[in-house]
Amino acid sequence: MAFSSSISPCKLSSNPLLGAANVRPKAKKTPPADMHKICPFSALPRSAFSKLEFNTHGGRRELSSFSVYSAIISPERTAEETIEKIQLPKGDSWGVHKFGGTCVGNSDRIRNVANVIVKDQSERKLVVVSAMSKVTDMMYDLIHKAESRDDSYITALDAVLEKHKLTAVDLLDGDELASFLSKLQGDIKNLKAMLRAIYIAGHATESFSAFVVGHGELWSAHLLSCVVRMNGVDCKWMDTREVLIVNPSGSNQVDPDYLESQERLEKWYSRNPSKTIIATGFIASTAQNIPTTLKRDGSDFSAAIMGALFKARQVTIWTDVDGVYSADPRKVNEAVILKKLSYQEAWEMSYFGANVLHPRTIVPVMQYDIPIVIKNIFNLSAPGTMICRSNETEFEDGEKPEALVKGFATIDNVALVNVEGTGMVGVPGTASAIFNAVKDVGANVIMISQASSEHSVCFAVPEKEIKAVAEVLESRFKQALGVGRISQISVIPNCSILAAVGQRMASTPGVSATLFSALAKANINIRAIAQGCSEYNITVVIKKEDCVKALHAVHSRFYLSRTSIAVGIIGPGLIGGTLLNQFKDQTAVLKEKFNIDLRVLGIIGLNTMLLSETDIDLSSWTGLLKEGEKADLEKFVQHVSENHFIPNTVLVDCTADAYIASHYYEWLHRGIHVITPNKKANSGPLDQYLKLRDLQRQSYTHYFYEATVGAGLPIISTLRGLLETGDKILKIEGIFSGTLSYIFTNFIGERAFSEVVKEAKDAGFTEPDPRDDLSGTDVGRKVVILARECGLKLELSDLPVQSLVPEKLQASASAEDFMQQLPTFDQDMTKQRIEAEDAGEVLRYVGIVDVANQRGSVELQRYKKDHPFAQLSGSDNIIAFTTERYSKQPLIVRGPGAGAEVTAGGVFNDILRLASYLGAPS
Repeated sequence: MAFSSSISPCKLSSNPLLGAANVRPKAKKTPPADMHKICPFSALPRSAFSKLEFNTHGGRRELSSFSVYSAIISPERTAEETIEKIQLPKGDSWGVHKFGGTCVGNSDRIRNVANVIVKDQSERKLVVVSAMSKVTDMMYDLIHKAESRDDSYITALDAVLEKHKLTAVDLLDGDELASFLSKLQGDIKNLKAMLRAIYIAGHATESFSAFVVGHGELWSAHLLSCVVRMNGVDCKWMDTREVLIVNPSGSNQVDPDYLESQERLEKWYSRNPSKTIIATGFIASTAQNIPTTLKRDGSDFSAAIMGALFKARQVTIWTDVDGVYSADPRKVNEAVILKKLSYQEAWEMSYFGANVLHPRTIVPVMQYDIPIVIKNIFNLSAPGTMICRSNETEFEDGEKPEALVKGFATIDNVALVNVEGTGMVGVPGTASAIFNAVKDVGANVIMISQASSEHSVCFAVPEKEIKAVAEVLESRFKQALGVGRISQISVIPNCSILAAVGQRMASTPGVSATLFSALAKANINIRAIAQGCSEYNITVVIKKEDCVKALHAVHSRFYLSRTSIAVGIIGPGLIGGTLLNQFKDQTAVLKEKFNIDLRVLGIIGLNTMLLSETDIDLSSWTGLLKEGEKADLEKFVQHVSENHFIPNTVLVDCTADAYIASHYYEWLHRGIHVITPNKKANSGPLDQYLKLRDLQRQSYTHYFYEATVGAGLPIISTLRGLLETGDKILKIEGIFSGTLSYIFTNFIGERAFSEVVKEAKDAGFTEPDPRDDLSGTDVGRKVVILARECGLKLELSDLPVQSLVPEKLQASASAEDFMQQLPTFDQDMTKQRIEAEDAGEVLRYVGIVDVANQRGSVELQRYKKDHPFAQLSGSDNIIAFTTERYSKQPLIVRGPGAGAEVTAGGVFNDILRLASYLGAPS
């Protein structure tokens, strides 16, 4: 059944570009002669009509010959144009402000914006304003409901009316309120008529949609201008559809027509001269005077265009954040506000997803060197971020040169497509064919990477588009795949793109290396790389699951934040507990002064373990551990290492357990750093040791064990320094046991050997069972460790070790039995001491690595009283390195070699060395 509906022209009076509309069969009708009286453009007294026609069929209804007449601005000159024009002043006297929807989200926020405008010291101000928060979405929802023939569009429109009415009542009074409400009611009536037409047609053209949606900006601009006037500042409000002319440019974008817009702006200003102008954002007109919008981020674009048209001093974009961050603060807590960005840097960061500006927003102001400042309307004291032309050579007094990398941005939910084959090499047009196919399905190529061999082309697209891309490529290259010219078209899903952006990266050696090194040290694999010759950004593709971890790793590496390390402590006994207490006392200092953030995420003992998602409270860890969950080593390791917000993980083994040591290879292979004073791994089976060291050399994962030999003394590092600088080790000889050092430095005069051993045990220098010290096995392990560092392939069983435990007491049931029976064997040790003293010598228990003869030993030896080993006191250790450089006089390292404090300190030093390797400033 055919039907028609008529809409009176007067019911569309608020539409500047659709001054009249009729819905009727195709009968010609002349527009009313008084049309100029209902057109809201004061400068548009006459209108001609253009006709938009479309047919639709929906359900049981049939609408035929449906026509909509829209008013088109007549080129005829108006009476007002004959009046002498008021010249538009341009230049630095103008400051442009843009306030987003969040800034004008309710009446209180609109008052706040008005106060900012009133207090601004600029001589002239142009303010671009968005629709109130959520209103644009509400307007699009109206269109969607009307197109779907959903009658609820009427109640939804009433909600829009109520929102603005209540806001106006709260903000305005008197004539200003009456004027706004009258205009609002008229607009709502016109919108109902327009939405009714869309409802009948079941379709909205782009211009109809733009007409409907644009009302949000019209109302917020009108409302804000009323509030500013009520604050005593005379101002006018501008419907930018009268001024901004744009042309479609494809890909749902538009290009401003600056010449036409400039001409219209000057005409508008000659009729509406004011030092304060409130303008609508987002909306504009086409060259044919049809309503349109500036698309995504249109209000920012409006402000930039206006800044260029006025040649303003500055464009300030007011938002709800303090400025542009060096990384997404939701992913990197340590992200900092960037004080300044170049236009190019802002471009790059916004392209890769940073919440900066749309790249096109920068174009209008860039040609006039107009800076853009991003500021927080809710934190006026924050300085914000300035986007301007870069000046790399000049810095203000005391200002440091800018960082090489300004910031990092990521794009998630990306898939990689790889097209490869030997038949592609040297064949012109292959890449063109690939990307034409991708274009045909409307997919967006985010990044491209191609090897110089031309064997493969790799590119990234949004994951939601990958199915269509893969299908079109398989279809387009079906023949090439069949004959083998192209070997495969593969898809790698679940990827993320990470981009490092910085103008000073250009021609600066080492930036790429630093970036890749930071990712490698965090055990993150790079799947694709791209860098333009401008060098403003380096882009890598990584696994999506590694994105946050990667962002933390590179952010901290370029000194933009602290080097964060997740720490897991295994064995909170004497050494482990002391280390945790040292952490407690020092972590704040490390954060403040050294940019090192150590976070203990787990502590595991023999029976229980304590886990935390952020950081364990080290002031009460002992009590918390007692109430912790049942110990589970695999769960513990997984928890500490798979925290995606901390890029680096270290497990600290403070036990003497061979079972724990057997896991080192697995942990290192998983990218977990290992630090330990546990000697079992490095003195254990030779094949396992060699396998462990080979893995360490081949990866960026670190394995530090300084405390295995000299507690807190730099024995391993000294030996490595000698070897790495080309010195040749001849012999290493030393007193490696603090316990035995104490016993023999105090075994003098008339004292019995058992008496001194008891004294050492009571003082805590020995193990609970002194036989563990007196057997020499511990010293033997240290000798094996040093021998292997020198390249000797020794097993502990190859080493002759002289035990100080009498043979008959080696099988004693307990340490107490041993101590009770030990005095009966004092005579032998006393005899050896007397013989040494008679010869002017002392007894010392030493370990020897004889590199020249490829052997080692542990034994009790005698030394002259002027020998360095005879000069020891207390529990000190002493090690002598005899090398080709130090052949006449050995290199001596001496100091405390026993005790929980110094051993924990040695472990702590290894952790700080790891932090330095991972990027902390040294």
